[in-house]
Amino acid sequence: MNAIERYFGIDGDNTTIKTEIVAGITTFLTMAYIIFVNPNILAEAGMDKGAVFVATCLAAAIGCFIMGLYARLPVALAPGMGLNAFFTYGVVLGMGYAWQTALGAVFLSGCIFILLSLFKIREWIINSIPTALKQGVIAGIGAFLAFIALQSSGVIVGQDATLVTLGDMTSFGPMMASIGFFVIIGLSYKKIPGAVTIGILLVALISLLAGHTEFAGIISTPPSVAPTLMQLDIAGAFDVTMISVIFAFLFVDLFDTAGTLVATTSQAKLIDKDGNIPNMGKALLADSTATVTGAMLGTSSTTSYVESVAGIAAGGRTGLVAVTVGVLFLLSTFFAPLAGMIPAYATAGAIFYVAVLMLGTLKDINWADLTDAAPVVVVLLFTPLTYSIADGIALGFITFTAVKLMSGKVKEVTLPVWVLTIILLVKIIWL
Repeated sequence: MNAIERYFGIDGDNTTIKTEIVAGITTFLTMAYIIFVNPNILAEAGMDKGAVFVATCLAAAIGCFIMGLYARLPVALAPGMGLNAFFTYGVVLGMGYAWQTALGAVFLSGCIFILLSLFKIREWIINSIPTALKQGVIAGIGAFLAFIALQSSGVIVGQDATLVTLGDMTSFGPMMASIGFFVIIGLSYKKIPGAVTIGILLVALISLLAGHTEFAGIISTPPSVAPTLMQLDIAGAFDVTMISVIFAFLFVDLFDTAGTLVATTSQAKLIDKDGNIPNMGKALLADSTATVTGAMLGTSSTTSYVESVAGIAAGGRTGLVAVTVGVLFLLSTFFAPLAGMIPAYATAGAIFYVAVLMLGTLKDINWADLTDAAPVVVVLLFTPLTYSIADGIALGFITFTAVKLMSGKVKEVTLPVWVLTIILLVKIIWL
């Protein structure tokens, strides 16, 4: 025990080994929903659901171990929401790429992330992107997730005249999705750990009892990861038309990770008097390495989870929290039959809940400044309506640069934004 305490810096005053383990369990319960949601989403891209389930658990575990043992921070990782939806509905189903090529794009984005971390370019990029655009992208992804949740559960259906319309809310799927969402919101408001997972499992249980789901067991030997292991097509991802896709994976992962690290370390009071995050470089390397590893295993981008604040609120302060979460993700590989019984409408409520949280960033937008508000609205609307995070980001950058230029506020357009705007404009017009 003494060796563990020394390695993680557990001094007994601010935390103990017991507190760290309890905090890790708390964090895991708040993010365990991803082991049900991620396989459902990626399976629609044509990937083997059992293999994705194992890949999700392994990628999360590896990411948590690296974060806990190397960066020694109480931050857990897993395949990210939004990025998995973009992978399936944007890149594979929307753009027509094979899922192997999409994995190649995830791999390349992770490699670029590693290089940005090693050469310390990340701070320059993060600081150069306007806050309005960052918040707009987060909100746009939230709207994208909301649309996917409504569509997958049958709440919203297609119609020739208006493209979309309200589905039959009296049918089983929409009713169950609604119940799941209401339960999750209620439990989350009361700050009950594992609210999202409870909501998913409750709907799955109702579906089972109603005869809409066939019982397949709870525990078994983990499925083979072979169908997705090392199946990524890196050469295919080098296609020039994949530039915006790789950029979208990188952009979202980079800013999501940076924001999560700030939020979690602030909550844990780990930031020093100068505002510096301890082991920031190591944390970003842990995140990017997990993305690369996850792509090789067979899952979309792995990222830091803001749900880690739940464990921090429970007293977690060190990397032992992340290690504990990693162990629990490894143990989760034995619950494949349970994950296989989770229908799409059971996870729809969880996806919509995440969308609500992401849309909360809209409160920080300076709506009085139209040159800030307009790009945000463009990203917010075009991301779900084009069914593409990449297109939403591209149109947002182009709009930001154009309105700043037209309003005489060109000095607010930084060099990276100019470069990205030109690249994205060329991609839209000629590629």
